[in-house]
Amino acid sequence: MLLSHDQAGQKKLPQKNFRYYDLIMAAFVTVLIASNMIGAEKVVTVFGLTFGGGILFFPISYFFNDILTEVYGYARSRKVVWAGFISLFFVMIMAQIILALPPAKGWMYQGAYEIVFGQTPRIVFASLIAFVCGEFTNSYVLAKLKILTNGKHLWTRTIGSTMAGEAVDSVIFYPAAFFGFWSGSLLIQVMIMNYLIKVVWEVVSTPLTYAVVGFLKRAEKEDYFDRETNFTPFSLKI
Repeated sequence: MLLSHDQAGQKKLPQKNFRYYDLIMAAFVTVLIASNMIGAEKVVTVFGLTFGGGILFFPISYFFNDILTEVYGYARSRKVVWAGFISLFFVMIMAQIILALPPAKGWMYQGAYEIVFGQTPRIVFASLIAFVCGEFTNSYVLAKLKILTNGKHLWTRTIGSTMAGEAVDSVIFYPAAFFGFWSGSLLIQVMIMNYLIKVVWEVVSTPLTYAVVGFLKRAEKEDYFDRETNFTPFSLKI
């Protein structure tokens, strides 16, 4: 298929209509919002292991990001990351506005709402910055490893990109959000344990990743290589 060109002569991705791309985007945004709004602040202990509750589901966003970059390319994955960022930002702003509105007389649940949805601006900022940096690191590493491996050994780039992206996410988010609020030992313990759980989650889900990627490549007739891609994160061009 011929590639289209912009006015500067830069190659652009083929203009194609994909059957499942929008569905994956919707799933990515849903998981992102739910994991950040529901489980970001709660620390749990299960089988003697202490970690943030949201970590059980947040790695699914990396699962979808891996699939998007592997099948559709970095540029289309970049568009989904920005869609997730804008959606998450809107939900957090919406929560703050609704919390700030005076409750009606006799409505008894303001305190509960503040506990559940009252994320501080510090946590909101940390979450947004960590998300963007981590997701773009994940997409970039996967796209580069795909070229390096010539499209072989999918597991090396899904696991490798997740290790890089989740490391960036964790190192930014936990200190930025909780330093001075949690004890230093708890912060380090949760950060390390959450990172390990994310990586293990990616390893365990590798067979599913293979199955979904294989299905999508056949169904969409697409297996994009980012050999001439502009990897700047500050663009929505495809």
